[in-house]
Amino acid sequence: MNYILFDGDVRNALLPFTYTKPVADLRVGILTIREKWENFLGGTTTTVTEEYLEEKYPMVEMEENVLINASFLPTEILIENIKGLKPNQAIFKDEDVIAFYTTDTQEEVDFSRYEAIEFEGEVLQIKNTWDIFSLNAKAIKADFDLITEGRESEPIPETVNCINKEDIFLEEGAKLTFATLNATNGPIYIGRNAEIMEGCVIRGGLAMCENSVLKMGAKIYGATTLGPYCKVGGEVNNSVLFGYSSKGHEGYLGNSVLGEWCNLGADTNNSNLKNNYAEVKLWNYETGRFAKTGLQFCGLMMGDHSKCGINTMFNTGTVIGVSANIFGSGFPRNFVPSYSWGGASGFTEYKTNKVFEVAEVVMKRRHIEFDDQERKILEHVFEETKQYRNY
Repeated sequence: MNYILFDGDVRNALLPFTYTKPVADLRVGILTIREKWENFLGGTTTTVTEEYLEEKYPMVEMEENVLINASFLPTEILIENIKGLKPNQAIFKDEDVIAFYTTDTQEEVDFSRYEAIEFEGEVLQIKNTWDIFSLNAKAIKADFDLITEGRESEPIPETVNCINKEDIFLEEGAKLTFATLNATNGPIYIGRNAEIMEGCVIRGGLAMCENSVLKMGAKIYGATTLGPYCKVGGEVNNSVLFGYSSKGHEGYLGNSVLGEWCNLGADTNNSNLKNNYAEVKLWNYETGRFAKTGLQFCGLMMGDHSKCGINTMFNTGTVIGVSANIFGSGFPRNFVPSYSWGGASGFTEYKTNKVFEVAEVVMKRRHIEFDDQERKILEHVFEETKQYRNY
């Protein structure tokens, strides 16, 4: 069967992260959503997404297709239901479609012609940006069980203090010494060639993807994910870094999500709790205003390619767009549009030629080319987000 993951109605609620990638390629837990589905389905998937992303994330459509809402995370029971679908049947959870079997082209889908099947099981859905960190503990546990089933961990070095050792898994090439790992409250997964330097203190759940690094003396509280090639130091609590991003020095990051190719300068801190303990509001791209999250703890949401200078301070519930560069004293505003340059004293537009120069250098350090596909995507995001840059 040909399986296609589609963005669905939540795409705009997941901005700024979905400016540069489909919903399926967001990371929560150990794996991206696409990697979860492909593990369960036993094959590759393609994508229905925004037109400007199609060159990088194409769709392959056949005569018969099963389309899956990428905001839902797979389970064994859900997979059984999806594999049992027949033509013109659709699985729903409440009013949201999870998957449907179609022989039509995607422009012709009319759900009034489909047999509706209500899914009764439990399922996680990433509907808002803050779901990425708030559901991360459950996602880490599910991915840990999926990845490690029937496998044996690499040996844990004798210099490492462990609690609940059976929920700690090391992939080949993982390096760690003189660290403390406590997996009582959640599993700890250390990916291929990942490194935990001396003096790190970790309370699970923790997901370290391939080649990620925890620097000396880091303090990590679950549930936290470090995507591939991330470098982290200081104190981190319940945060997700998608990949290739760095928080390399002291400072606090809590209840936050960083996209790819982000960098936080030394001693950058974010607040994740308001002084009056009130409900946190976040910028909502759909409504163009701040909206309630229902959360008391919520920190920083930073889109791909954004960076900040040393000693930057972020207020509770701050949203940073794509390719922003923030620096200077004081708290910048709680919503910083994409392609902004400046800080609390004011912003100007960050020109694309300068953004591309930095992206090319940063990506080259990881032996990845900043190619025409990436350039076109960032150019589109620049134009699409002009409406917010009213400085």
